[in-house]
Amino acid sequence: MKPVVVGISGASGSVIAEQLVEALLTRETPTALVCTNAAKMVWQEEMPESFASYLSAWRESPFFTSYGINEMSAPIASGTYPTGGMVIVPCSMASVASLANGMANNLLLRAADVCLKERRNLVIVPRETPLHAIHLENMARLARMGVQVMPPEPPFYLKPKGIDEVVDYFVERILVSLDVEPGLSDRHVYRGSSDREPRY
Repeated sequence: MKPVVVGISGASGSVIAEQLVEALLTRETPTALVCTNAAKMVWQEEMPESFASYLSAWRESPFFTSYGINEMSAPIASGTYPTGGMVIVPCSMASVASLANGMANNLLLRAADVCLKERRNLVIVPRETPLHAIHLENMARLARMGVQVMPPEPPFYLKPKGIDEVVDYFVERILVSLDVEPGLSDRHVYRGSSDREPRY
């Protein structure tokens, strides 16, 4: 199975990234992670443990690899390295703007730019509200290039019982978009993350 690249940029929504990495590793999907410095700062504010703590646990999985944000010699920076696509979750408006205008001055943006030029699956999970015209124009530009733009909208019609179920549902939507899952499960919404087994 080709690895999936997970990029985490500096926007709110760290829990979505955390649960996505957990879901990929549970499915024994090779996962390559790159995280911006701003994302680590947001993580510190939103999550119960530091990013370093989660990273240490994930590294116990044989399916996990991580790279530094300035590690431009990493395999995921090259189009010759085959991947199954990439997701940026959450995706800041700065990252959206950079991608839409061909700027790739760190490993996260370079890996995403590789997906664009090699016509590989690229999913972004933008986190910003309200959106002004430049935000919308940049996302429209990416959508015309084949990027899947997936704002983390709650599935109100499923009457989720809390944040955990909203996040689990959305993570499953991302897995479908990355071709990791063939389709949404019959459950549609998982149990809350507090019911899960401990991470790696």
